[in-house]
Amino acid sequence: MPTAKAKYDAALQIVAELRSHGFEAYLAGGCVRDLALDREPHDYDVATSATPDVVLAMFPRTFAVGAHFGVVLVASSDEDSGPDRFTTEVATFRSDGAYSDGRHPDAVRYTLSPEEDVRRRDFTINGLLLDPFIETPGHCSPAPPTEGILDFVGGLADLEAGVVRAIGRAETRFEEDHLRMLRAVRFAARFGFEIEPGTLAAIRALASRIHAVSRERVRDELTKMLTEGRARRAFELLDKTGLLAEVLPEIERMKGVEQPPEFHPEGDVWTHTLILLEQLLPGCSPSLAWGALLHDVGKPATFRRAPDRIRFDGHVEVGAAIAAEVCRRFRFSNDETRLVLSLVEQHMRFMDAQRMKTSTLKRFLRQENFDEHLALHRMDCMAAHGKLDIYNFVRQQHETMPEETMRPAPLITGRELIAAGYQPGPRFREVLAAIEDAQLDGAITTAEEALTLARTQLREPGH
Repeated sequence: MPTAKAKYDAALQIVAELRSHGFEAYLAGGCVRDLALDREPHDYDVATSATPDVVLAMFPRTFAVGAHFGVVLVASSDEDSGPDRFTTEVATFRSDGAYSDGRHPDAVRYTLSPEEDVRRRDFTINGLLLDPFIETPGHCSPAPPTEGILDFVGGLADLEAGVVRAIGRAETRFEEDHLRMLRAVRFAARFGFEIEPGTLAAIRALASRIHAVSRERVRDELTKMLTEGRARRAFELLDKTGLLAEVLPEIERMKGVEQPPEFHPEGDVWTHTLILLEQLLPGCSPSLAWGALLHDVGKPATFRRAPDRIRFDGHVEVGAAIAAEVCRRFRFSNDETRLVLSLVEQHMRFMDAQRMKTSTLKRFLRQENFDEHLALHRMDCMAAHGKLDIYNFVRQQHETMPEETMRPAPLITGRELIAAGYQPGPRFREVLAAIEDAQLDGAITTAEEALTLARTQLREPGH
């Protein structure tokens, strides 16, 4: 993977090359914000007065993926190859026309004014430009990270105050691109900022417009919220802005759903879920994050106040069906859906782990991505009663049980059953599963014993 320094150096080279041809060029947007916050940027973008055709001609390896909107990708040098190859986004200063689709401008007009370019961007903290060179007579050299910042919109003051504020009129910014409402929530959560009151009011007023955004784009923003390390704060802000009820009504329904206090002293299902989300680490897998969010999604629909206590009979099965619908709605891949649903379907099985037959426990431990099941169980416990005895038992079993014990080579297969004279059929699967259970339990250890067990479950040849 390319290093942060490699990306920074590549951006500096692009800026230097553009300037050597007489164009203005700056580092722009999120990378400048991150540098001002003393964070390492993930990527570096360049803004320039050079038009896309000039950028395309100036650099040896370019891609005009967004040239219609003034964006060109410039590839890293030929010395980089394979996973070390990367691109730097170079955007021409522009002003935008109307956004009739709520995502892209109908037309763009190139400009020579960096200030005009900044004023069509989303938030003040993302509207900073950085002159990365200190110019002295006869040469220029790299500047310290935050010297040379051009701030036309008060972004530095908002960074200092910890505020996410739309540039200009907030309603206009969100009408241009409805996804910006979710981005405001994500930035505020990621940095521990507040959303400026006027910006917050605009999101509340326009929250229903989020349905015009493609579900894939909404999914990607939600996934980032869940995996950047501030998931609880993000979902509290989604609720505060009114966006939660629009994008994930299934989660909004958790609010006020009581739980039995002897198992859940923390409160209702919403509170439990928030405490669990707070434990998600930065960089956690999307499947674990979504599994954590959705693990109790079946509880609101199955709430019942029984004579002995509050119950949620069948909440796992109902929750898996709801989670499947959420994954379908947000167009998760089949693999992603399978992993998320497995976490929802299996999260209550830990309660039985200490009473499981040996074969059942081994099958449980060898599930795909079991580390995620274990992590979810731990978070689930810590968000409720705080007892980790079952977690410690299962973790110890998982860490110490040899792989060949959990997944032993089959003693026999269908081929041996056919050789013994049995006709293939649906019963083969059941019989082979019973043989594997006996093998996992240690009741049988040889192929002969396996065939003997098979004969007790299948009719002898000719009978």
